[in-house]
Amino acid sequence: MKKQQTGRLLLATLTMAVLAACGQKADKQPTAPLVEINKDPYPSTYKALPSPATLITNVSILDGIGGQIEKGSVLFQDGKIVAVGTQVEAPADAVVIDGKGKWLTPGIIDAHSHLGVYATPDGPSHSDGNEATKPVTAQVWAEHSIWPQDPGFRRALAGGVTSLQILPGSANLVGGRSVTVKNLPGRTIQDMKFPDAPYGLKMACGENPKRVYGNKGGPSTRMGNVAGYRQAWADAQDYQRKWDKYAEEHKAGKNPTPPKRDLTLDTLAGVLNGEILVHMHCYRADDMGTMLDLMKEFDYKIASFQHAVEAYKIADRLATDNVCSAMWADWWGFKMEAYDGIRENIPMVHQAGACAIVHSDSDLGIQRLNQEAAKALGDGQRAGIDISKAVAWQWLSANPAKSLGIFDKTGSLEVGKNADLVLWSADPFSTYAQAERVYIDGGLAFDRQSPESWPVSDFELGQPGEGDVK
Repeated sequence: MKKQQTGRLLLATLTMAVLAACGQKADKQPTAPLVEINKDPYPSTYKALPSPATLITNVSILDGIGGQIEKGSVLFQDGKIVAVGTQVEAPADAVVIDGKGKWLTPGIIDAHSHLGVYATPDGPSHSDGNEATKPVTAQVWAEHSIWPQDPGFRRALAGGVTSLQILPGSANLVGGRSVTVKNLPGRTIQDMKFPDAPYGLKMACGENPKRVYGNKGGPSTRMGNVAGYRQAWADAQDYQRKWDKYAEEHKAGKNPTPPKRDLTLDTLAGVLNGEILVHMHCYRADDMGTMLDLMKEFDYKIASFQHAVEAYKIADRLATDNVCSAMWADWWGFKMEAYDGIRENIPMVHQAGACAIVHSDSDLGIQRLNQEAAKALGDGQRAGIDISKAVAWQWLSANPAKSLGIFDKTGSLEVGKNADLVLWSADPFSTYAQAERVYIDGGLAFDRQSPESWPVSDFELGQPGEGDVK
């Protein structure tokens, strides 16, 4: 009898254990897939032009990194630079161009443009650069405003510009994402996007934000500006922590609920993660110094100060912190914070060992950036700052490429880099020089001798007169 009772008790215990285990399996929820934010929801659809083997020979070369080669040659094929030097052999089927009397440089890269977001012809319908609705609008992306048919792109191409950064305007503390493009015609901006180029974030300090928002609830002072940046970065840090915690708990099998998406904080967190580069509209030296301190407080990277009219006053700090300055050759005095500009700004920043860039911020200036660099070079030489033309060309190619995070791909005539180059009719620092041929990824994007091949915007075709309508 005791044996039967013991057996029944054992059976009941086993049954309960099995049922309990089954119940646990039934109650346990399957782990949901990890929610991840798509960091490239609008990918580049850029396609390069055909790039046959091409040898440009017997030409004066500025390599974009400080070197000059007389009677040199450059061979490029399949979109890449294959050889640079004085003794370069070409394949039998290569296109050979005699560059006697001409100059060859890397393509110009404009680090500050509003083409497409403030498109030609000017007017309210084409004014899409400033989302001036609140001080922090990191959620907006310049590429969603760009009109690819802006005739300014084609005119910049004729001036030797092969790549450019297009930024939102400077009304806001945080204006939104910028985008780097290749200067080839496209039906959509995705057709022009520079593949794998990092996004930028446009920020602005000084007069503009406080002028725009002074009567809209603020900020109305420079100290209000800084408080606005600090709160935005603090919110972004909190957002980061929430997503990091979610990822850790998911990895531990806890099946957590993902945080709510916030498009503004997505972009700011991207900066804190090192994925998005800050380009900051800033004129005065004291403002730039404050921004460098802010950068260190929240541990992010300012890639460049844009306009930087007083960069010469703080050039040593810019060199120490490895922050570029994109500057005009001689624009100054159009508002108080631009009043202390000097013509030697660019060469003085360069002389201090900092990263100096010549930029346009203009649909007209972008057409002759080589002449803007020539003005800065001449002003520096008259002040006793001895900089060669070969070294100065860095202001137009290598340095802007570095600030945009694309120097591993373009900005200099080095083997393996993209074949982005310009054949000039004369010394490119001369006002008489013209860009005769412009190559982008080895494809002939502009040929001055072939007007029928020039890209033309639909807008430039015009409309038929009333008497021409059939």
